[in-house]
Amino acid sequence: MPKTIGIIGAGLGGLVLSRILHLNGIEAIAFEAESSPRARPQGGLLDIHEHNGQQALMAAGLYQDFLALVRPAEDAKRIVDKDGTVLLDIPGSPLSRRPEVDRGELRAMLLNSLPAYAIRWGHKAVSIETLSNDRHEVAFENGNTFKADLLVGADGAWSAVRPLMTDAQPVYSGTCFIEIAYSAGGRDAARLAAMIGTGTLMAIAPGKSIIAHRNADGSISGYAALNQAEAWFRAIDFSNTRRVRDLMSVQFEGWSQPLVDLILMSTLDHPALRPIFFLPAGHEWRRKPGLTLLGDAAHLMSPFAGEGANLAMYDGAELAGALVAHPDDMEIALTRYERQMFARAGSLAKISAQNLALFFGDAAPQSAVGLFKGL
Repeated sequence: MPKTIGIIGAGLGGLVLSRILHLNGIEAIAFEAESSPRARPQGGLLDIHEHNGQQALMAAGLYQDFLALVRPAEDAKRIVDKDGTVLLDIPGSPLSRRPEVDRGELRAMLLNSLPAYAIRWGHKAVSIETLSNDRHEVAFENGNTFKADLLVGADGAWSAVRPLMTDAQPVYSGTCFIEIAYSAGGRDAARLAAMIGTGTLMAIAPGKSIIAHRNADGSISGYAALNQAEAWFRAIDFSNTRRVRDLMSVQFEGWSQPLVDLILMSTLDHPALRPIFFLPAGHEWRRKPGLTLLGDAAHLMSPFAGEGANLAMYDGAELAGALVAHPDDMEIALTRYERQMFARAGSLAKISAQNLALFFGDAAPQSAVGLFKGL
C-alpha cells in the first residue's frame, strides 16, 4: 500500500475515495482549491443512479444517510416547446430508482463522514514534479508542498494532474449554459414554480433551451442553454447583468413570455457562464506509475446522460476497492481500476454526446420527448 496518498480535489468522487480508504484504515489527504465548504454554491439537484452512484454510497457506508437526503417525487420531468405547450409530463415517484438529492447536501454528508484533517482547504495545485521512485510532489498556490506515493487527480475538467498522463484537452461542445435563479420570496415565485411543476422543467427548441427546477426552500435554479460559438460567449462581460439579460431577451425572442420570465426575472447579480466541454469518448492513457484520475478529470462529458456525479463517485469507490484488494501492489490495483473505468466511461460518454444532439438538434423538442419516453 502506498505510504502517502494525495487526492487533488474534494468533489464527490474524491470524497468517496477518501471515505472508503479511511474506513479501511488507509490515510489519504484531499487538497481543495476552494477556501472552505461554503466558498461557493454547489449547484442544484442530482439524480443518483441505482447502478453506480448508489452503489458507491453503499460501499462508503453512507446509503442510509443518503436516503435521508432524498427529495421524494422531485424526479418529475416536464417538457414544453417554446410556446409553453406541454409535450410530456412525467410525474415524480417516491419509488424512483434515480432519486433526486441536493448536490450541496450530498457533498456535506461526505465531508462530515471524514476527519477534519483529511481535507486541506485553500490548496490550489499549481505545479506537479515527478520525483524518483515514481513519487510526485505537488506545489500549491499558498506555498505549501506535498509528496505522494500515489497522486489522484479528482480535480475536474481542467485537472492539474491530467497533463502528466495524457495530452488530451477538453473540447467545447458548441453548447453553453448561463445560470439563472429566482428567490423564494420573490413576487412571482408562486407563478414561476407552478409552471415548473414538482421537478424539472425543460423548454426546448432547436439550439436553445431553458431548464429550471424548484429547490427545497421554494427558490428556483436553472440555466438558459444556447448553441453558440466559443467566440460569442468569450466576448460577453458576464459581470454586466443588464447586458446579459438584454442578450437573452434577443436570443429567446418569440418564446412564451412566462418562459422568458424565468431568465429575465433572474435574481442573480452575476450569472455564471458554464460552457459544456468534453473529452473524446473512449479516451484512454497508458499507465503512469504513481498517478491516476477519476471523475471529470478522467472522462469529462456533457450532463445529458446525468452520469457525471454518479460516475465520479463510482470511480472513487472502485479505485478505493482496488487499492484495498491489492495492498502490496499498487500498480496492479491501478491497472485493474483504469481498465474497468475506461470501459464504463467510454460507453456512457457516447450516450451523453448522442443525448446532447437530441436536446439541441434540428429535431428538438420532439427528439427530447422521445428520449424521455424511452427512459
